[in-house]
Amino acid sequence: MTTIKQIASIPLFEGLPTRYHEDLAMIVADRAYTRGQRIFSEGDEGTGFYVILSGRVKIFKLSPERKEQILHIFGPGEPIGEVSVFAGQRFPANAEALEGCRTFFFPRAAFVELIKRNPSLAMNMLAILSRRLRRFTELVEDLSLKEVPGRLAAYLLYLSERHKGSHDVVLDIAKGQLASLLGTIPETLSRILAKMTRHGLIALNGPHIRIVDREGLEGLAQGEKRLPP
Repeated sequence: MTTIKQIASIPLFEGLPTRYHEDLAMIVADRAYTRGQRIFSEGDEGTGFYVILSGRVKIFKLSPERKEQILHIFGPGEPIGEVSVFAGQRFPANAEALEGCRTFFFPRAAFVELIKRNPSLAMNMLAILSRRLRRFTELVEDLSLKEVPGRLAAYLLYLSERHKGSHDVVLDIAKGQLASLLGTIPETLSRILAKMTRHGLIALNGPHIRIVDREGLEGLAQGEKRLPP
């Protein structure tokens, strides 16, 4: 697939005229990262943004004690570091490849010039940012207001929605990473998964989870129910 066709297939740039895909292809840099490689660090100058072509990237912050809190995990087609384009600020968090991944990097200065000539680019990015903001608001709510079973239930339902409402989902990150994402520890996560299985909410087979009682999970996620001991 040519660079122009790859750019045209990215949700951020869908629906734009071909000439704009060609303009984007003139400024893009193709960058690859190995598992565990840092893409950018908190405080680095925001010189541009990335779009993931393959693999997955975790966005995280570190406490003064070096404790990791995962904020997001993004996959193919999703942009990272895009706030730097609009704010012109340093990156507010760290980004690291969870596995071998390939990205397109768009330099801020050149991209801003394209936006001036084509405001449709900005509108597409604002739509993406709006969805991100809503998801981040939900994450803050989950971490601050819900107990861990409710956070886990909300995450399982989120995975289901990503797979068009499927009852079968796969935990595509390690339990330690999922625990960090949910603001808990792996041992607590394992105990809650076992309880959910015991009470007939899910069926667990390694990383494969079948949602048995969606209504029950929704009750947990919304704080209307508590997980029995």
